[in-house]
Amino acid sequence: MGQAGSSSQASAERYRSALDKEKRRETHGYKNHINADAGNKLIQSYSVTPAAVHDSQVFDELLDPTIDAHGNKRAVYADSAYRSEAQEQRLADADIESQVCEKGTRGKPLTEEQKLSNRTKSKVRSRVEHVFGAQAAMGGHVVRTIGLQRANVKIGLMNLVYNMKRLIQLIKLDATAAKRDLTNHHREGAPVVA
Repeated sequence: MGQAGSSSQASAERYRSALDKEKRRETHGYKNHINADAGNKLIQSYSVTPAAVHDSQVFDELLDPTIDAHGNKRAVYADSAYRSEAQEQRLADADIESQVCEKGTRGKPLTEEQKLSNRTKSKVRSRVEHVFGAQAAMGGHVVRTIGLQRANVKIGLMNLVYNMKRLIQLIKLDATAAKRDLTNHHREGAPVVA
């Protein structure tokens, strides 16, 4: 009888151990949430979270209060994961135009007008995907660190390096355009001022 009791005790211990292991199971990895300017594709701000954190949890942190040339706050372009009634209300309260893609539900699919609207919004929003693509080419999707603080430093440095590379591209594009304009003015006989 002593043996049967110890056998059930051992199986209960294994069961508790399995439960503890299940509780300790974590999602490994980190997410780089960014706010990128659609015009120049430079990262304006970012946030690093564990992979289990939903994108909408850092939405407010990444909002850009910048005023555009017309005196308005810049519109927010985001995918449908960021859309909720509460988010839409916060944007309206802050006088920020929402260009967040709409999402359908099981009983209420998107209308053709909503699909067209989402396509238009996605053309602007997709520019942020170019940032992630460039970072992937730099080997940026693999973070071999332990701990959120170290991941934050590594991802922050990767964002900085991306911005530096992008700035060099923008300067080269600007110099090429200026050179082309100068050549066109020279060909037209316009005086060249240096």
